[in-house]
Amino acid sequence: MRPERTLLLIGHQTEPVRIAKELGLDVILIQHKEKFQPEQAALADVTLIADYTDWSVLEPLARAAHTIWNFSAALSLTEPGLEPAGRVNDLFGLAGTGHEPARLLRDKLAMRRHLAAVGAPTVAAEPLTDRDGLAAFGAAHGYPFVVKPVDLTAGYALFRVDGPQDVDDVWERIGAARRTGMDRGSTMYAVTEFLMEQYIDGPEYSVEGFSFAGRHTVVAITEKLTDGGHFVELGHAQPARLGPADEQRVVDAVGEFLDAIGITDGPTHTELRLSSRGPLIIEGHNRLGGDHIPDLVQAAYGVDLTRYALAWPFGLVEPLTERPKPIAAGCVRGILGRPGRVTAITGADELRAHPSVLALDLAARTGLVIRPIQDNWDRLGLLAVTAADTDAAVALCEELLDTVLTVSVEDEIR
Repeated sequence: MRPERTLLLIGHQTEPVRIAKELGLDVILIQHKEKFQPEQAALADVTLIADYTDWSVLEPLARAAHTIWNFSAALSLTEPGLEPAGRVNDLFGLAGTGHEPARLLRDKLAMRRHLAAVGAPTVAAEPLTDRDGLAAFGAAHGYPFVVKPVDLTAGYALFRVDGPQDVDDVWERIGAARRTGMDRGSTMYAVTEFLMEQYIDGPEYSVEGFSFAGRHTVVAITEKLTDGGHFVELGHAQPARLGPADEQRVVDAVGEFLDAIGITDGPTHTELRLSSRGPLIIEGHNRLGGDHIPDLVQAAYGVDLTRYALAWPFGLVEPLTERPKPIAAGCVRGILGRPGRVTAITGADELRAHPSVLALDLAARTGLVIRPIQDNWDRLGLLAVTAADTDAAVALCEELLDTVLTVSVEDEIR
């Protein structure tokens, strides 16, 4: 193994390991037992199975790996691995994102406090300690406001408090979330601390970016398809249907945010709204977006962000000097169902064979009991398509879900 071409990859799925090997890299993979797949060990040069979210476990493994193979880069493209990768970069003085910027992005309360301290645009936020804290925050900062876990994703346990009449109900739901814990999706997350923050109005977007030695390039602006009744992300579309002035406001806001956090290299996924107070950041991540957003980027802009993330630390790609021009468009739609028990699923094979379909994920299966939708984990799957322009991509995605895929549900009788 060649130190100058050796990567310590923390977590993630199989595809990044495959791409790293295609790039000619030697890969040391540290994978969590819950996410391990045999194909990963077949691809990687070295595979270590460990709880990489525990620094007392990861540090001695990283030290041993560095002593033996002297890897020259460490990174993660999965949410639980971002802070651990930052710690490894700090430990050995490696380039890339260190622990503090990664921590600020993971800890949403710390992010709000940091933005306020450096004078960057943000909203008021406070830790939630008890039921009275909800009422006090509303009285101090107005309604509506949002309550959410400090460091979780996918809209889990995210609540909107519209007025004093909601305080007791939201407090009860927070208690239930703490008692239940992460009961679906990734069980690698713990439900512990919550924060309260002012509600941000306006249409929502995410920005898929890549930073090259401190210079931030916006690769794509993604339009989020939402429903005002909840925080579940129903879909994404690229390129976002924005006028030039608003597009520039988004680009400027994201650049200011990444500078304030201290991001210098690698991929970023930043969520914001064009609010009545101007562009305001909701949260940011030093990783790629989920929900097949990287597939949309590749279809709409011809840029493989996963390959860039793995290749950039080794100088195997040239930096993007300007925003890429769209060559097509794409849309992802969440597959939803009414509460009940799934009795049959038809049309999946036909969808996968469609020439415009980029991906079809199906979490639904016969016998699954569907509950009322609360967060992104309650979606039954995702369909991603490409088309000539954004309007056509959104229409095609909706048409295929309406006419090809059928998830039959019968009422669940208790």
